[in-house]
Amino acid sequence: MLYDQIQNATAFLRSKTDFQPRVGIILGTGLSGLSDEIEVVEAVDYQVIPHFPVSTVLSHEGKLIFGRLAGADIVAMAGRFHYYEGYTMQQVTFPVRVMKALGIEILIVSNAAGSVNEGMEGGDLVFLRDHINLQPENPLRGPNDERLGVRFPDLLNAYDPDLLSLASDIAQANQIRAHRGVYVALPGPNLETPAEYEFLHRIGADVVGMSTVPEVLVARHSGLRVFAVSVVSNKSYPISEIRETSLEGVISTVNSAAGKLALVVKEMLKRLTSGTTNH
Repeated sequence: MLYDQIQNATAFLRSKTDFQPRVGIILGTGLSGLSDEIEVVEAVDYQVIPHFPVSTVLSHEGKLIFGRLAGADIVAMAGRFHYYEGYTMQQVTFPVRVMKALGIEILIVSNAAGSVNEGMEGGDLVFLRDHINLQPENPLRGPNDERLGVRFPDLLNAYDPDLLSLASDIAQANQIRAHRGVYVALPGPNLETPAEYEFLHRIGADVVGMSTVPEVLVARHSGLRVFAVSVVSNKSYPISEIRETSLEGVISTVNSAAGKLALVVKEMLKRLTSGTTNH
């Protein structure tokens, strides 16, 4: 059934455009401004795509955008889906399946996240090197369809080491404050308690959020290379530095860093297109 739904959605999108994307981009909270820089070939509202959920989060636009960015042929999700919106994990990750079926080879994922590492400040970029999954559901649960991926995907290099090095080099060359870190995913939608932030810090997390891991699991199941980046939206460690956080504050902080992230992503795309990185 999932396979058929993917084919239906892909066929619908193919009826709209024959554009062949090679890179998929998920534009998370406050980062949809990057969509303004895409040379758009076609933009399709989620609500008209068969089997697609509809984004309900204030800051998420809700479109699948085909076009070119920094010379690369891309398809971008302007707005993503979250488990806390009431969707199943298969629904949350359905667009990744469709982007794979459309021909992408690399998935770039962005998010806003709280810092549980005292050295990571609001507005910093954190390139993900690993994750800890504390969400209660897994998008790969249930019967496995071998046409989509193997039953037990290995996650040793869930976050592509070459893409991670490329991003780090670009950030360093442009004096952008960036770190490598571990992302921990919780279900949300509430923010965490001080005791939970302490716990997350102790188990080895650097940043905490409510997304990304489901998409990464499905991307790896699909054989895609993955690069993921968090923009630190608020500092949640040490406990004495926690301040009350609002969505508006998160978006404001992330927007202030959006230019830095856009620069990194565009430079990555340029180098990937020109073949100046490892494959």
